Amino acid sequence: MRETRPALAETLSRIGSLIGDGRSRDDVLDVEQLSNESGVPRDVVRMLLDGEEPPAEDITDRIVRRIVHLRETRLRPDGTRHSYDEIAASYGASRASLSNLVNSRRKTPSPQTPSPQMPSRQALSRQSLSAQVPSAQVLSEQVPSQQTGERRPARSGGPLASTQAGIETFFFGQPNGWLSAEPQTSLDNALQSVLHGLEREAADPMARLRGTHGLRELAARAPQLAEEELQLVTDWIDTILQRRNAQRVRGSGSDSSHTEGR
Repeated sequence: MRETRPALAETLSRIGSLIGDGRSRDDVLDVEQLSNESGVPRDVVRMLLDGEEPPAEDITDRIVRRIVHLRETRLRPDGTRHSYDEIAASYGASRASLSNLVNSRRKTPSPQTPSPQMPSRQALSRQSLSAQVPSAQVLSEQVPSQQTGERRPARSGGPLASTQAGIETFFFGQPNGWLSAEPQTSLDNALQSVLHGLEREAADPMARLRGTHGLRELAARAPQLAEEELQLVTDWIDTILQRRNAQRVRGSGSDSSHTEGR
């Protein structure tokens, strides 16, 4: 398994090499979309894209914040949010247990705006566990180690681990560590679709032109070209279309000859 930080740096480097002339990283990376897909706040997404370290965040606070994020961004077909009742019922828990978990942690200060009076991470953890978990045995969430980037399995029977697995199954079909993953891992996962799209473009020069965005971009740049340059672009497109039409005609003729031979 790739380590968290090198994996993100490698992905961003690869994306940068594939963007090509005439486009910037901002043209292909939508911070809002990346935030929605990863569960990482927009300001933290920007920090990570710029190579900065994200602020420290208590693991339980992260899980709770992403539970709220999922309810706000993964809506029902009618556009309404899933209720705590249906989410909790999907893994055999009560609405009260889930809503109490969310509401108690949302009262703590945000990790992005630390206060001098903010309790330590250990104090917050002890306070949360005493208020929410009937057992003093706290689970070890399925989270990557900050030293190695390796994922540790959750202990069986852990209350929060069961909640995490149940909610991830509700929204994603199976437990996948989405709620607890470090910001670097979450963003790296969200960037994979962008990277794969750029790799397809690199393998197929016409892919970008065929896309609606590509055609719009070409049309927007047309006024910047001299008449001779614009004619060259037009001739290039015509040549490609003629070649493709010729290939289709040959293919159609070959199909007809096979049919007649039968």
